[in-house]
Amino acid sequence: MATPIAMPKLGLAMKTGTVGKWLKQEGDSVKKGEALVEVMTDKITNKVESPADGILLKIAAAKGTKLPVGGLMGAIGEAGEDISAVLAAGPVTAGDEKPQAKAAAPGGKVKISPAARKLAEENEIDYTLIGGTGPEGRITREDVEKAIAEGVGTADDRPTLKVMPYEGMRRAVGENMLASWTGNAKVTHHVSVDMSGILALRKTINEGAKEKDKISVTALLTKAVARAIEINPTVNITLDGDEVKTLQEINIGMAVAVPDGLIVPVIRNANEKKLAQVNTEIKDLAKRGRTNKLNSDEMNGATFTITNLGGYRSVDWFTPIINPPEAAILGVGRTIDKPAVVGGEVVVRPMMGLSLSFDHRILDGAPAAEWLAVLIQLIENPQKIFI
Repeated sequence: MATPIAMPKLGLAMKTGTVGKWLKQEGDSVKKGEALVEVMTDKITNKVESPADGILLKIAAAKGTKLPVGGLMGAIGEAGEDISAVLAAGPVTAGDEKPQAKAAAPGGKVKISPAARKLAEENEIDYTLIGGTGPEGRITREDVEKAIAEGVGTADDRPTLKVMPYEGMRRAVGENMLASWTGNAKVTHHVSVDMSGILALRKTINEGAKEKDKISVTALLTKAVARAIEINPTVNITLDGDEVKTLQEINIGMAVAVPDGLIVPVIRNANEKKLAQVNTEIKDLAKRGRTNKLNSDEMNGATFTITNLGGYRSVDWFTPIINPPEAAILGVGRTIDKPAVVGGEVVVRPMMGLSLSFDHRILDGAPAAEWLAVLIQLIENPQKIFI
């Protein structure tokens, strides 16, 4: 009996996934456990293994198709086997959604209906730049009409150095950021904070420690943020329908840049963990995140996020985009020596830029400023982080 290839559940929070690149083609022999197809969520890309030995008889969901967990992607069986029963339902998309439109790769074969091709040529539209929503990404007349109305598909003849498809993680990050920007009444507070205390504490802690055990500034900042939330949980909130909920757990998301976009692994219950444990988790999650080895559960459940651009040495302050359903995010800029007034005298101190963005629908400027003041006190007097 033929074996269906179903959209796997890659994490507790996963409801849908998008079919990525098929690593095998129809007619290829496959072994159980062999990498078969890539599946993309809004967080990660995973390779799905073959559930059985046999022949890949049918690819029922082409690249770009969005499916619910359990949705049919294809079928494996013996050569010549009848798989009509397995494929009867066909590829099922989430809700009433159509498969995600995907523009054809430059120079690749384009699937387009005769009517759509004629309409595109009459309107001088480069149909290879249009996403097709028909079966297996076929471009329909409706796709071309939509492209004409939106001004999409007009060829850009400017010389380029590189062309890459807007899909997978890059598309997911882009769509999530746009949704956050347009869906939140965002306000950002900017401030500089004296890092002398934290840098001195870090130096003391790391004296004589092995390189792999040395505490990072990021770990100390994470503990400071978690402690500030313990003292004043005003930023640890979320909007759930008609209710504003203050969350009990303090789970700190750590934004990590990866080649295809951005991921946010989570340090759960950061306030309850020792500094060394937080330090180890940050290093481990960042390393595995950059090699696409995190699972979905490790990137869900954050209640507050930190995004750190300080290592690039080029940014003092910026406007970080809130990571829904969180209500606030802290942007960390570079630490640089600057003149500061201490005890009535001008001295040089290592100053770091902080940018707190928050959703003004549920968090006002004054309480956000109060929370930021707590964080500043902890950073400038780091011994209080552990009290």
